[in-house]
Amino acid sequence: MIRRSLLPLALLATMTACAADAPAGSADASPAPATAAAPTAAPAGAAVGDEAIRTALQALVPGLEIGAITDSPIPGYRQVALGARVVYVSEDARLLLQGSVIEIASRESLTGQAEAALRRDMLAGVGDDSRITFAAAQPKHVVTVFTDIDCGYCRRMHSEIAEYNRLGITVNYLFYPRAGIGSESYQKAVNVWCSADRQKALTDAKAGKDLPEANCTSPVTRDYDLGRRVGLDGTPAIYAADGTQLGGYVPPAEMLARLEELAGKQAR
Repeated sequence: MIRRSLLPLALLATMTACAADAPAGSADASPAPATAAAPTAAPAGAAVGDEAIRTALQALVPGLEIGAITDSPIPGYRQVALGARVVYVSEDARLLLQGSVIEIASRESLTGQAEAALRRDMLAGVGDDSRITFAAAQPKHVVTVFTDIDCGYCRRMHSEIAEYNRLGITVNYLFYPRAGIGSESYQKAVNVWCSADRQKALTDAKAGKDLPEANCTSPVTRDYDLGRRVGLDGTPAIYAADGTQLGGYVPPAEMLARLEELAGKQAR
């Protein structure tokens, strides 16, 4: 029973992405039911506070990446960032809640908003020189897409890149070879990056064409690590500028509708 209760947190710690292809919208995970686990409490007489929370979580999952600890919408709990995931830990470092906190009046996921902000900040650190961009002539929206050369839905999405651009959606690609560092898909990503014309090379590779094997300084490993930290759960993984995950493969018209809806909410 104890091992089973700790499994979700262990999954957050590893940030292991799902290797399955993601159909339309499948990268949007339904809110997980709130679960409680009992991390190792601070020793008797130890200070209770954020450091006690860090100590308890590190005892629970050694090496866990613990980010900011901030105020929480739940009285008596602190909000803890684990990569781009959020959990809630009681102020006495004894109880952990994992799940989605919904504000009833607005029907908005406060947890989702917090995680989107974390993703936004992580993705903002990627420079223009580390992306392959397919820019819209008249840009209305910008999305970041983690892609895998051999992923079927990634190829389907890229086959429609001209339509995304026509609708005013600029696509910034980052690489996420799902088979891992050193895999065949990883090498294909490196081959694309090392090409003189990266846009053409990416299009050719996604069409199944073999590119000459190359070796150069590339951001592929860094992209892969970022995808794990962001909490990527399949490819393609599409993120709006504010960090909101839009889904897996999303057809051009539907993506525009989602982006317009998101922009409308932000304008209110």
